[in-house]
Amino acid sequence: MSHQAYIGRFAPSPSGPLHFGSLVAALGSYLRARSQNGQWLVRVEDIDPPREILGATDDILRTLDAYSLHWDGDLLYQSNRLDTYQSQIDSLIAQDKAYYCQCSRKQIKAMGGTYDGRCGRLTSPHVSGAIRIRNNTGIDRFDDLQMGEVKVDKDFATEDFIIKRSDGLYAYQLAVVMDDAFQQITEVARGSDLLIPTCRQISLFQIFSQTPPAWLHLPLVCTTPGMKLSKQNHAAAIDKTHPQVSFNAALAFLGQAQVTPEQQMDKMVTQAIAQFDLSLIPKQTEIILA
Repeated sequence: MSHQAYIGRFAPSPSGPLHFGSLVAALGSYLRARSQNGQWLVRVEDIDPPREILGATDDILRTLDAYSLHWDGDLLYQSNRLDTYQSQIDSLIAQDKAYYCQCSRKQIKAMGGTYDGRCGRLTSPHVSGAIRIRNNTGIDRFDDLQMGEVKVDKDFATEDFIIKRSDGLYAYQLAVVMDDAFQQITEVARGSDLLIPTCRQISLFQIFSQTPPAWLHLPLVCTTPGMKLSKQNHAAAIDKTHPQVSFNAALAFLGQAQVTPEQQMDKMVTQAIAQFDLSLIPKQTEIILA
């Protein structure tokens, strides 16, 4: 019986340097992949230019290197796949699986906060605006290796969500699903801020007739309840010069045993892989940073 080789990934956006929350996500996905003797890919999610910072990609890659989190194969830049995204959207519209929508946020708020699909029912469809998928699958529950069975609000799960914004930028949900399928990702290990939107990604996998990966959502690093550590709230960059302290702190956050900090980083990583235990990661969506 054949067994599909494990392929995981880390997909940072170049909107700033890696902070401690980013390190937890990177390290968790890396250790999971290496403990499965699998590949660990890095994808740069650079399709939102207004949020991107010049030089951030190089800084992120240097940081991963300083922590000896070395990726396999070539980097994938989402900005190199815009034509592929557009081709998929053109095909969806041609098959009436997606449509243009001109509803404003104010209008959607008046609908009760959930878009009701009205633009998809027009006898004379719009030819401009945001593009929404016809979400006929409506996945409202899935299994997560860390969180168990996840149930999602039906209105959110069945909403026709945006796959291309009205400003012409491609939506995260579309790009991440197409790229995970393209890179043959077998398991997605990432932060729990994306736990609920996973249902929409599974819906897209089904619409695209692709097999979704397994899911493993890690606890978020939060400063206060519901407030994750992020670039948007000016989280400090992690130390590239003396990475041992942050590395061990990230291990502890993930419930893993510490490693000898006097070692070189590559040896610390090797030790962390050898003793990695998925069952020790806290089954929480968020943990407040002390």
